[in-house]
Amino acid sequence: MSEPVLVREAVVFRGRVQGVGFRVTAQRVAEPLGLSGWVRNEPDGSVAAQVQGSRSMVEAFFAELGEAMSGNIDSVERRTLPPDRELGRFRVERGPHRR
Repeated sequence: MSEPVLVREAVVFRGRVQGVGFRVTAQRVAEPLGLSGWVRNEPDGSVAAQVQGSRSMVEAFFAELGEAMSGNIDSVERRTLPPDRELGRFRVERGPHRR
């Protein structure tokens, strides 16, 4: 049986998304879906993330997180990236991510 095709998305959430448990909620949603990636607060008040997994699990992540944090999210910007097999399990990062 072949492995599912991996998709990876970079995302920026805007609204009241810091100081409301957003990152922990994102991690709680991502882990049971078997997603890899990270989530972190940005200096401009947004929350950035990278999410990787099968298309159906990535879409489930956005749906579940959107429902859990519906009163906090004003906008979501999504951008497709090439898969990164080194990404590792989904984690909360502290501070801006630099590569």
